[in-house]
Amino acid sequence: MSTHKEHICDVLVIGSGASGLSLALHLASTQKVMVLSKGPSNEGATYYAQGGIAAVFDENDSVESHVEDTQIAGDGLCNEDVVNFIAENAKECVQWLIDGGVPFDLDEDSDDDEPKFHLTREGGHSHRRILHAADATGMAVQTSLQDNVMQHPNICVMERHNALDLITRKKIGITGPNRVLGAYVWNRDREAVETVRAKFVVLATGGASKVYQYTSNPDVSSGDGIAMAWRAGCRVANLEFNQFHPTCLFHPEARNFLLTEALRGEGAYLRRPDGSRFMADFDKRAELAPRDVVARAIDYEMKRMGADCMYLDISHKDPEFVIKHFPTIYEKLMTYGFDLTKQPIPIVPAAHYTCGGVMVDKNGQTDLEGLYAIGEVSYTGLHGANRMASNSLLECVVYAWAAAQHIGDNAAKAEVPPSLPHWDESQVSCSDEEVVLQHNWHELRLFMWDYVGIVRSTKRLERALRRIELLKQETHEYYSNFRVSNNLLEMRNLLQVAELMVRCAMARKESRGLHYTLDYPEKQEESGPTILVPDFPC
Repeated sequence: MSTHKEHICDVLVIGSGASGLSLALHLASTQKVMVLSKGPSNEGATYYAQGGIAAVFDENDSVESHVEDTQIAGDGLCNEDVVNFIAENAKECVQWLIDGGVPFDLDEDSDDDEPKFHLTREGGHSHRRILHAADATGMAVQTSLQDNVMQHPNICVMERHNALDLITRKKIGITGPNRVLGAYVWNRDREAVETVRAKFVVLATGGASKVYQYTSNPDVSSGDGIAMAWRAGCRVANLEFNQFHPTCLFHPEARNFLLTEALRGEGAYLRRPDGSRFMADFDKRAELAPRDVVARAIDYEMKRMGADCMYLDISHKDPEFVIKHFPTIYEKLMTYGFDLTKQPIPIVPAAHYTCGGVMVDKNGQTDLEGLYAIGEVSYTGLHGANRMASNSLLECVVYAWAAAQHIGDNAAKAEVPPSLPHWDESQVSCSDEEVVLQHNWHELRLFMWDYVGIVRSTKRLERALRRIELLKQETHEYYSNFRVSNNLLEMRNLLQVAELMVRCAMARKESRGLHYTLDYPEKQEESGPTILVPDFPC
C-alpha cells in the first residue's frame, strides 16, 4: 500500500510572510488556499523587519515625491511605470493592513481631533512617510496577518514543508501549452516527498541572503523560489544587486541582529572608533544617504583603518525618546551589555535584501502560465539598483493584492490538474555523509562574502564561478544518490542562485547602486536590467 500523500487546492502559496499571507487572505473568500512554510509560519524576513512600510499619509507629502525618491535610490534602473503603480496603490494597500488590525503607532503630539499615524523618515526619503509599530513593524504585520489567516476556513497553513520543485506540463511530458500544475513538497516531519496539485502556484519565498556568510536574514532565506522558477524555465533579472544593510550588531553572540535604519532617520550618527563622524566625507546626505552609499562607506573605513567595526551612536538624543521609539532594540542590546541611550554601538554591514529575482509583470505573473512570484523573490522593477528603505513590505502588499486580483479574474477558466506522478525515491538511499553538505555550505557562504560582496572585481567573480561549478557538481551527485533533506534542498538552491548572482554581476560592466566593481568603477551612460534566460525556457 502506497504511503504517498497528495494534496489538492485552488491556489498553492509557497511562503508564509507578508506577501504570501496577504495574497491568501485576498483570495480566501472564493478559493481554497494552501500556504507552505519551511518552519514555523512566522520564521521569515517579514517577522524581523524593524523599520516600517512606506506610504503617503502626510498631507505635505505626495505620491510624486515617493516616486522620485524611489527612482533616485534605484540609481537609474527603476521601472517608472512600476514605481508609479506601487506608490499610487500604497495608501489603499496599507489601509487594508490597518483595517486588518496592524497596530501602527499614532502621533501622540498631533493637535487634530482625528488620530494621525506617527511617521518616521529613513535613508533616501525626502519626507516622513514610514508607518511603523515602534521598532518591530514586521512582527506586528506578521502577527496580524497570521491571526486573520488562522481564522479563515478556506486557508490551510502547512508548517515544516519545503517546496522541492515545481511540476509543469513540460516536465512530466503532457502536450499542449506549458503551465504549472503544482509542486513536489518535502514534509519534514514525515521525511517524505508529497505532491500538491493546484490551479495556480504563487512563489512568496523571500530572498537569498543566506548565500552570504554575514546576513541579517533568518535561516529560511535560501533563494528557493528563485531557483525553482529558474529550473522551471523562468527568466530572472538584476541578481547582481544584493543590498547590504549598513548596521548590524557586531557581537560574537549576535549572528544577525539588525539595527534599523530608522535610528539614523531619528538622528543617530555613524562614528569611527575614535569617535569622529565620517559619512559627510562620502555623501552630502551624511547618515541619511541610501543604504548602498552607507554600506560602502563603512566597508571602506573598516578596510582603511583595519578596524573590526564602526559605531552607531544615538546617545546624544533624549533617553526617553530613544527607549520609546526603539524598545525592542534597546532591550535586546541590554542583553548583550550595551546601553543604546549611553554609548555607541559596534556595527558592521551584512547581506540584507535581494533586489533582483524572478521576472514578473504588474500582476505578479512569471513567464510560466499559472505561476506567480511576489515579494522579495520577484523582480518587479521597483528597486532598480538599490532598494529604498521600507519599500519592501510595501511591494509585498501591493503585489499580493495585484496578483490576487489577477488570479481571481482567471480562476473560473482554470482547472485543478489531474493526478500527478509521485516522487520517485526508488534509486536513492539515506545519507551518512551530511558533513559534506556542511563543508560545502560554509565554503560557499565564505567565498560569496569575499568575492561577490560589497566590493567586487572580475577576477573575484571568476574565482567564485569556478568554485560554484565544482560545488554544483558535488551537490548534484549527492542529490542523485541520497534522499532529500532540508540542508540538501537549501544547498542545491543556494548554489543555483549564487551562480545566477555571479553571472549577473559579470554581465554588468559598470558600477551602479549596490553593484560596485573595481574594474568598472564608473556608470555607463545608458543602462538597463540584467536579464538571464534559461537554456530551456518555459
